[in-house]
Amino acid sequence: MRAIPIGRRVRTGLAAAAAATAVLTAAAACTTATATPGPSKSAGQNHGSELVVATAGGAVHGKAVTATREFLGIPYAAPPVGALRWQPPRPAAPWHGTRAATAYAPHCPQPPGSFGRSSTTENCLYLNVFTPARSKARNLPVMVWVHGGSLRTGESDDYNPAGLVRDGVVVVTINYRLGALGFLADSALASHPGGPSGNYGLMDQQAALRWVQRNIRGFGGNPGNVTLFGESAGGLSTLAQLVSPGARGLFQRAIVESGAYQLTQQPLAAAESAGQAFAAKAGCAGTTAPASTAACLRRLPVSTILADEDPTGYTPDVDGAVLTQSVKTALARGQFNRVPVVIGTNHDEYRLFVAGIQLLGGRVTAANYQTMIASTLGVSAAIAGAIAAQYPLSRYPSPPVALGAVGTDAIFACHALTADQSLARYVPTYAYEFNDENAPELFLPPVGFPYGAAHASELPYLFGQTAIPHPAGFSTAQLQLAAAMKQDWTNLAKTGVPAPGWPRFTATSQRMLSLIPPAPQVETNFAAHHHCAFWAPEP
Repeated sequence: MRAIPIGRRVRTGLAAAAAATAVLTAAAACTTATATPGPSKSAGQNHGSELVVATAGGAVHGKAVTATREFLGIPYAAPPVGALRWQPPRPAAPWHGTRAATAYAPHCPQPPGSFGRSSTTENCLYLNVFTPARSKARNLPVMVWVHGGSLRTGESDDYNPAGLVRDGVVVVTINYRLGALGFLADSALASHPGGPSGNYGLMDQQAALRWVQRNIRGFGGNPGNVTLFGESAGGLSTLAQLVSPGARGLFQRAIVESGAYQLTQQPLAAAESAGQAFAAKAGCAGTTAPASTAACLRRLPVSTILADEDPTGYTPDVDGAVLTQSVKTALARGQFNRVPVVIGTNHDEYRLFVAGIQLLGGRVTAANYQTMIASTLGVSAAIAGAIAAQYPLSRYPSPPVALGAVGTDAIFACHALTADQSLARYVPTYAYEFNDENAPELFLPPVGFPYGAAHASELPYLFGQTAIPHPAGFSTAQLQLAAAMKQDWTNLAKTGVPAPGWPRFTATSQRMLSLIPPAPQVETNFAAHHHCAFWAPEP
């Protein structure tokens, strides 16, 4: 059987799943407050000196929470509203007095759902800083977290990094523009005729990293030792920043969790074509004057933008400025910011998306297995038949689990292996697979088949998460794995090496760490287990 090129399959596979989970999570929505914290009225309050930090914009007053200090809702860029909508981020205005930094600020506009809470507030470019409590240490490693959510949903305040901070690091979590507000490309929005558009969310991330460079020393952090890390769309964002010229020098290590699903980005022309379709749908395409189209788009209510944006999520585009080439091309050529990288996937990534489809009534059965493969990957019936022969139902306990294996391998695992191989040619690369088959599923309810190590199931091993729809406890063995993972993540930040027993990935040995309770183990059969010779990358 000839190999199946995987390059064109990714967008379709994730789109089918994302459409289902978008509808599903909207039914489970909860809403957060949107009040904006501001400067306190009195600069002369008797704050503890550890809880007041001077930044370039003014002083902030945080709060002590058990073993950490929290400085929440700090603006890192001006509100991207009015004329600043769909513009590169501008510096935040300074303030007088001491700004209260004791509550999360609004997160960026998004529809409601289990993977992100509803917001219509564009004034959302805020970050949060977490430091060890009462620590006199200086030059601590800094870890900057980029949340996931298909670049359409998610927020910084769902991730409590106290467990990482206790290992002696400073953690920063950020909001960034999402959906059409963050990634819509339209030539009418370009700063000059023929100029680039889109990727505003990536620009926000770089603005947050520049804020860290300028201000983190006051919080005990070392601006010369920054680790950028993220999951899913946050992992893809981390890869994009690895290859973006604008992020050069802003971080010194990277961790990519389940982020290699979109190694080839769309060209600017395709992104702008989609943007023009959005403008037409929103009623802003009745003129040939770009300035008029842009003005119309900037007048749109946020609710209209959310209603008309792509429900399957967004991806960056090769705009020629933020991204000058696709991630896959840049990694293969070695044209990226060369820092040590930890990169990995979860053993059963796609089961989360199969569950989303099934919870909406889209059953995966023996009778429709090949049809579901075709719709998931956007392939012909003949190719779906070849894939079904490679993944026969007799090898799996149920058809949904079989489809989960197909999606995991085609969309996540083998793309991650491609990235591993490219990165390892140029930088220290440490690959992993999260393999806890009994990991708690915190986002979706039971579906009649095991979630296994599904997409996002590693997150509670690293963070205390808030607003979880389906909370669950850890076993003793899982607690041991969680402790090991947190230590490995922070060790990378401290030393550039995650753990003494974690082998460097090489193209010949392909050794990686299996994150399995109670203690991680080395594995060497990832490519064979995930049929990566079958899912051959396109030349």
